[in-house]
Amino acid sequence: MMTVSENNTTIKVTPPTEGLFDLMIFARHADSQDPYNWVCSYQIQCLEPHNGEKLPENPFHFWGLHQKVRDFGINESSHKGELLTAPQGTLLLTLQTSRPLIAMYELVNKDLDGTLSEKCLAAQAKEEKLTCHVLCPFQGYYRLSMFVKDLGGCTFRNVANFLIHCLRPVNQNELFPSGLSMHCGSGISSSSHGLSNPSHSDPIITTKLGKCNITFHTPADVEVTASLSKDKVISTKYPLERYVLVTHLRTKVSVCVVLPESGVYKVGLFGRSKDCKDFVHICDYVIRCFSDPSWPPFPRVYSLWRRGCVLLEPRAGVLQEQSWVRFRVKVPKAYQAVVLGQEKTVLQQTPNAVWEGDVFTGAAGMQVKLAAKFSQHCSSLEVILAFEVESGSPVSLGCLG
Repeated sequence: MMTVSENNTTIKVTPPTEGLFDLMIFARHADSQDPYNWVCSYQIQCLEPHNGEKLPENPFHFWGLHQKVRDFGINESSHKGELLTAPQGTLLLTLQTSRPLIAMYELVNKDLDGTLSEKCLAAQAKEEKLTCHVLCPFQGYYRLSMFVKDLGGCTFRNVANFLIHCLRPVNQNELFPSGLSMHCGSGISSSSHGLSNPSHSDPIITTKLGKCNITFHTPADVEVTASLSKDKVISTKYPLERYVLVTHLRTKVSVCVVLPESGVYKVGLFGRSKDCKDFVHICDYVIRCFSDPSWPPFPRVYSLWRRGCVLLEPRAGVLQEQSWVRFRVKVPKAYQAVVLGQEKTVLQQTPNAVWEGDVFTGAAGMQVKLAAKFSQHCSSLEVILAFEVESGSPVSLGCLG
């Protein structure tokens, strides 16, 4: 096991059996691509072998930080040396950088396949800091290899190989969701898309209530949308997209998430400017909830739910049958707002631009739709939101803040 600093090399040897061994050492200049030259040898006599667990394979030959790690833009690591310990199966690796870098990570263990390995890592890239959250689902040794490149660079370079010893593994049901990008939480990617002042800087959000609200300040020409996913959905009646509601205010975007069941979820944020047709990925968040939430979904959102639209009441997308519900909503530039249910209810606009009115839901199985006219001369109504009507008590349908 070799660690190399700027002017020092340490080699730790663990002979597999007792006996006499030859250790041959080869070297070359750090900037050279020539073959390695033999420089010296040692004879090692092992009287009693160490019967510990075999270390993971390391094709990069060195352990710890690369001897020229500063040239790659890394100033300092939160962990010194080559061996890191994860007593409870979790590890947070932080590296201070001299310039913005993009990082990739590889986690290797004898019992870990590629699919499961991806669910063990959550990476965050900020202007002057790289962070990697590591989960270890098995006891034993792991190799965590790190690769970086500059923002405009093409090639990732191996800059570190850490040996992690996990004493007590985490539950596999609590691993990160699959498909996380290399941009988790706020950082370089969110800043480059114009998002600032995040409510949650850390990429991992733990909630006991089963809901959270992620906010960013946004420029007027940036539109944000969000997705919610989970590896194993147990018993959800509605699609997970109904459990996220994006609200654009004048200088702010709010991504409100409610969870239908316990588990670990991925929230993906996507954005586009007024000059772009397609949304591009911005960053991911991990939401963890191990209580027993059962929030109802939000209403179904249509394309006219745009900047400035705010749903004040009702927040839940499932309404109780045969009941009166107060509707309060902001719809900028609307000439008229109505709710279409068992009957058509015309909402009244208050001085502070809120459309409101009391609506009778009707029988279970119906849909109640919020619609609007955007011109005095337009005869057609445009649907903005749709609610389901179900039987059941208000308690069982839940309520949203």
